[in-house]
Amino acid sequence: MSNNKIERLKQVVRNIPDFPIEGIQFKDVTPLFQFSENLKDLTDVLSSLYKDKGITKVVGIESRGFIMGPILALNLDAGFVPIRKPGKLPAETIEENYEKEYGFDTIQIHKDSLSADDVVLIHDDLLATGGTMHAAYNLVKRMGVKKIYINFIIELELLKGRSLFPDDVEIETLLKYDI
Repeated sequence: MSNNKIERLKQVVRNIPDFPIEGIQFKDVTPLFQFSENLKDLTDVLSSLYKDKGITKVVGIESRGFIMGPILALNLDAGFVPIRKPGKLPAETIEENYEKEYGFDTIQIHKDSLSADDVVLIHDDLLATGGTMHAAYNLVKRMGVKKIYINFIIELELLKGRSLFPDDVEIETLLKYDI
């Protein structure tokens, strides 16, 4: 991994104070996607983390996991599988319910999208409290895959979302922030 690229990418992330509510310092990843140089560097750094892991499927979580997920899948010679909110996937699904900061939610995946032969990378843009990714992890694990890796672009370390996952789960984040 190139530390120079990571530091440059960290400077590109936009901080939005008091969004979506007062007191939150929102980390906006969209500037990372606006210019080809940023997108290329982000793609190169993320892909390099998993190039020798035998990834067969990249699972992206709605909605920002749909941006880099397919790009990573293409670079890793893997397939892409979406995890979506209820009612968005047309074929038979399985689902996982989970608690969020302000209530409960549900995510779904197509029942036939993963198999016991798959090595899966689950990708999303941000690790905060970890509820959505933990639900995605549980959903993929229930499908009986060989191995699961987890990846984020950004981690808000003070929220300790990482603590939801077993110690044997490999979690990688590129850009870490205290706030």
